[in-house]
Amino acid sequence: MLSIDRSIIDAIVAHARRDHPDEACGVVAGPAGSDTPTRHIPLENAARSTTFYLIDSMEHLRVWREMDDRDEEAVVIYHSHTATEAYPSRTDITLAGEPGAHYLLVSTREPDTEEIRSFRIVDGVVTEEPVRIVDAAVDPHAVQSYKFGQSPTAVDYECSGA
Repeated sequence: MLSIDRSIIDAIVAHARRDHPDEACGVVAGPAGSDTPTRHIPLENAARSTTFYLIDSMEHLRVWREMDDRDEEAVVIYHSHTATEAYPSRTDITLAGEPGAHYLLVSTREPDTEEIRSFRIVDGVVTEEPVRIVDAAVDPHAVQSYKFGQSPTAVDYECSGA
């Protein structure tokens, strides 16, 4: 299960909306070994494409070195799909090179809602996992989990494959 703060989800969705119709991409770093996403790092889609993303090799190196210097790791690797559902494409699966990361996808194909889903991708095997949103700014114990879109009420349910 991916547990992530609402402010980080909001930042990811804002990034995806801002870059639409191009795919957006980025990382959420966290303390090494913790599986806790704490620091949002938006990246630039060097391909500027509506159908795939490419992280510039120099930016990739800089961000991963910075995480290493801060004793962090990529807990979440995210990108958006602008015209399709939030499910890993064959290219996404092939390029998934961080077996410990959560791969978060945001579909911005609908202008008023976001489809947000998380996956583990290990050796080409895709496994969907629940997304648990923690609203720490309001109440560190309040939790909202969802699969499609955001809701203003506190709801706790698990994501399932669609």
